[in-house]
Amino acid sequence: MGIYTGAGGVDAIVGEAQLRRMIVETVEHNGIPKRMLVLPPDHTRLNSYAGEITAIIWELYSHRCEIDIMPALGTHAPMGEHELRMMFGDAIPLERFFVHDWRNDVRTLGVVSSKYMQELSGGKLDCEVKIEVNKRLFDDYDLILSIGQVVPHEVVGLANYTKNLMVGVGGSDIINKSHFLGAVSNMERIMGRPDTPVRRLFNYGVEKYLKDLPIVFMQTVMAKDQSSGKMVMRGFYAGTGDEVFLAAAKLSVEANFVLLDKPLKKVVVYLDPEEFKSTWLGNKAIYRTRMAIADGGELVILAPGLKECGEDRENDRLIRKYGYHGTPYTLKMVNENQELRDSLGAAAHLIHGSSEGRFRIVYCPGPNFSESEVKSIGFEYGDLAAMLKKYPVDKLRDGFNTVDGEEIFFISNPALGLWALRSNFF
Repeated sequence: MGIYTGAGGVDAIVGEAQLRRMIVETVEHNGIPKRMLVLPPDHTRLNSYAGEITAIIWELYSHRCEIDIMPALGTHAPMGEHELRMMFGDAIPLERFFVHDWRNDVRTLGVVSSKYMQELSGGKLDCEVKIEVNKRLFDDYDLILSIGQVVPHEVVGLANYTKNLMVGVGGSDIINKSHFLGAVSNMERIMGRPDTPVRRLFNYGVEKYLKDLPIVFMQTVMAKDQSSGKMVMRGFYAGTGDEVFLAAAKLSVEANFVLLDKPLKKVVVYLDPEEFKSTWLGNKAIYRTRMAIADGGELVILAPGLKECGEDRENDRLIRKYGYHGTPYTLKMVNENQELRDSLGAAAHLIHGSSEGRFRIVYCPGPNFSESEVKSIGFEYGDLAAMLKKYPVDKLRDGFNTVDGEEIFFISNPALGLWALRSNFF
């Protein structure tokens, strides 16, 4: 166990030639495999560089071994041809991509005891959890590459590593209950931290039930370069075990956190329509910023691609029915409604996507999501055209701007980091 190869730093840029060398070192660490399964994230993680890494792997090895690719969808909708080509390029045949069905296409490997869940949750959860992963992982592969970006995450603290397996290609029980574990553990105490109750749950599942599989992790740390305005790779770490994740996590804290000395009164967040089509994903604008927004402040979310609430039909229905009304209301609804108890991941999402009554949230959708839909799920409505005229995203810079004499804080992509008060975080 350990790091096969790695490089990075808060000011470093990992170029393609260096990246290719590290990919070769990783894939060929134990010899060239005959059959390889690649588990990259889906198009909602475009900035992870996992698409480009997967394309390089295909270019280098498709003529030397059999390669299957299964995007780690979690609960997200399957990728269509447009999304696949946008993320992975045109060279990989579409038949080499497989869809993860989190509800049906999984194998139950074991059960986490209710005693351990009580320990992890501080007594707030008393339930068993099934460890479930996609059956394809057991299809006699010589190498399984789990690829993804380490970046702040609302459920587990920092995305990727064991989360890519337990959630990305996991089953409904582990997904739902892990998300609820994160919600009851207090998101503000989890975000940006490598050691959390949810991370311990994921690590337990992988270490106990997947230890015999040939899984190797490729972890990226991405950030926007201030001089060029482009996304760059600050770090790449590959290998097995905690060391790979912890190396990337340490760099992510330095590269992806924006720590502020005073609360923000007004935040404007833009959601790229290619990446954010649902409130399930778009609410990153809320939970990645709410640790920085002042009580009584305002969050304006510019969401031209918004068309739905949940990436999954049932989650969409539950979000529309119960809405984003904060922790006390959501927990009350969980206690009173079996359908929410059966979908604790959706319940957790409703908690994450609320300001807890501390600040206003103004959602500004495009033509595929109506004013009445916005209001029905608990947000205020803003006219997108008027807001884009007032806040022209192509002219604003990330960070503080002055618009018509008003100071605003602009974020061009909430998936890239975490914004928090320095005094509250450390």
